[in-house]
Amino acid sequence: MWAAPVAILYGFNHNFFPGSTQLSPYSVTLLSGFLALISVNMVIAFYIYMAMKEPSYKHEPDPRFLAEAKASIQKSESTELEDSSSARTKQE
Repeated sequence: MWAAPVAILYGFNHNFFPGSTQLSPYSVTLLSGFLALISVNMVIAFYIYMAMKEPSYKHEPDPRFLAEAKASIQKSESTELEDSSSARTKQE
């Protein structure tokens, strides 16, 4: 997918496209850059389309990962509570 914009720029700079030899260097630069920009946007739109087309039921979270994440959150919450209570007792 990344090859499309590079191929467009290369093709224009090496006169592979018909009619590009009749253009000024300034016009070739502008036209090749504009077409490369359009091709990049088309590739991005294609990726978005493919992502939207995927079924949502395929993306089930891993139960083991969820359990570890919940345990990590509970551990960090208990550590924060202990830290704040020890800081409070030190101030008194």
